[in-house]
Amino acid sequence: MTTTSIVKLSELEGARRRIDAEYYQPEYLEVHDKLKRKGVTPLKYFCDFIKKGIFDLSPLFYVESGVPFIRTTEIKSEIADLSSVVYIPENTHIKHNKTELGAGDIVFTKIGANIGDSAILPRKYRKYNFSQNVAGAKIRSNRILPYYLAAYLSSKYGRFQLKRVQMLSGQGKLELTDIKKISIFVASPKLQAHIGKLYLRAEDKIQESIELYSQAENLLLEELGLKDFKPKYELSYTANLSKAFGVHRVDAEYFQPVYDKLIDCLETKFDAEKLKYLVSKREIKIDPISHQLYKYIEISDIRTDIGEITYTERFGSELPPNARIPISGGELLVSKVRPTRKAIAIVPDNLKNNAICSSAFTVLNATSPLREYIFISLRSITGLLQLEQPTTGTEYPTLRDEDVENIRIPILLPETQQKIAFLVQQSHEARNKAKELLEEAKREVEEAIENEIKK
Repeated sequence: MTTTSIVKLSELEGARRRIDAEYYQPEYLEVHDKLKRKGVTPLKYFCDFIKKGIFDLSPLFYVESGVPFIRTTEIKSEIADLSSVVYIPENTHIKHNKTELGAGDIVFTKIGANIGDSAILPRKYRKYNFSQNVAGAKIRSNRILPYYLAAYLSSKYGRFQLKRVQMLSGQGKLELTDIKKISIFVASPKLQAHIGKLYLRAEDKIQESIELYSQAENLLLEELGLKDFKPKYELSYTANLSKAFGVHRVDAEYFQPVYDKLIDCLETKFDAEKLKYLVSKREIKIDPISHQLYKYIEISDIRTDIGEITYTERFGSELPPNARIPISGGELLVSKVRPTRKAIAIVPDNLKNNAICSSAFTVLNATSPLREYIFISLRSITGLLQLEQPTTGTEYPTLRDEDVENIRIPILLPETQQKIAFLVQQSHEARNKAKELLEEAKREVEEAIENEIKK
């Protein structure tokens, strides 16, 4: 159904007097009108600065520890996701200290696929810096509580404004001028404090989830005797011609001795079964219905630290051509593209209706606790090395379904598998609780604004 908005020439607004129809969509105008009826304040009033980050910093500057460097990849949820964060040296940070942020400050995706997303920086680190594709806001906590502000920006009242002011271009972008003008509704100190408590609890649950996952992986590696195993790649080695013919490979990387050493370790100390004998592979593929709304999962929707899944909702007509595999909850997804990046996850059970995933995954069916045990095995060094060996290609190393199914899984005692599975389940439950708390915070902010508007 077509919708229209009629706007007077005198009412054109925006940083550049916007005349595009998207800017004046009815839902945007509704939010704008509601906020206009109440006292709102531009975001810049609550900030010491709002600016873009370090320009053109080469990845060559990244180090294993130092000052966390926030890129768009860290702005995935209301609390910045540090699972794949990189670091810059202290001296580089000092050189760019005008863009220093701290815990409680807020970052925005300024350009890219998730433009307009925002996140608050967690207490894990005292100071941060950020990239040129990110806008950073240094919050004045004596004027507004940062966690309340983060919840507001994630609510429909913040999200609609951020989405509305995106500049139309090939890739789309947010201008700092427009971010500074975002209208902020200031709730009562009591509500702000309550929202802050919800966010802090959510932050604690996220950390708990990470620690439980780490316990599960450590338990697996300890039982396998691989806790301190570090793969050593040799510069020179030999391989039998008959083996090369057998696997139809002649590239040197495939025959690195480290792979054989791992398999020998697993098969001499434990029973090790090929994955295809422990699970069943999802064979069904469909053509999405154009007008049907689907919950779609692609490789970038899987967190690298604990394998948590997010998804986007898209109509069938908006899905990419490789969105072909229907899922119903509980499946194990294994990425066939760059598999060592740990895009391996268990589909949440609540994704039961109209869910679909990319054909870049191998989709496997297994039941708990074996499912969680396999999940940890594939994401640990035992699985990653085996996923690495058969890859082909350089820039985008890929696997076949057959390669995934031939991964060997060490079979530990059932009670040990159960312990590992229980830790994985607890980790996922803690993460889900964090999501619930953040959703509660967002919902309460929206309800408070709605109640104020009705007065």
